[in-house]
Amino acid sequence: MAFILFISFVILLRIGELVLARSNERWLLQQGAVEYGKEHYPFMVALHASFFVSLIIEYSLTQTVYFNVYLFILFLILIAFKAWIISSLGKFWNTKIYRVSNFPLINKGPYRYLKHPNYIVVIAEIAIIPLVFQLYYTAIIFTLLNAVMLAFRIKEENKALRL
Repeated sequence: MAFILFISFVILLRIGELVLARSNERWLLQQGAVEYGKEHYPFMVALHASFFVSLIIEYSLTQTVYFNVYLFILFLILIAFKAWIISSLGKFWNTKIYRVSNFPLINKGPYRYLKHPNYIVVIAEIAIIPLVFQLYYTAIIFTLLNAVMLAFRIKEENKALRL
C-alpha cells in the first residue's frame, strides 16, 4: 500500500510539472522563445516514462520490500528544492529548453550559486525514488541512462544559454 501511495504521489507531481511546463511554454512562445534540443526531448520523455514502468515491474517482482523513511524524507527535501528552483525561474521554467533573447538569464534563488540546479534534483530523484523501496536495478539502470541523457541535454542547454 505504501508503494502505491508513494508512486501515485510521484506521478501526480510529474503530471503537475508537465501542466505547469505546458502553461509556461505557451507564454514563452508568445515572448518569441526559441526551442533547443528538440531532437533529444522524445527520448527524455521515453526515459522518464520507462522509469515509472520499471519501478512498478521491479516492485512487483521483488519478494522483500522495505520502505526507507530516511530516503523518503530526503525525497521530500528534494521536492522543496525543486519548488525553489521552479519559483526562481517563474514563467521561464520548463521541461523543454527555451531561450528568449530579449530577457536576461535568471540569476536568483539557486541559480545564484549553481548553473544547473534542476539537474542535480533530477539526478538525485532518479536514484532516490527507487531506493525508497530498495529497487536497486531501477536505481542503477536509470541513473546510468539519465547520465547519458543529461550529457546531451546539458550540452544543448549550455548552447542556448551562450546565445
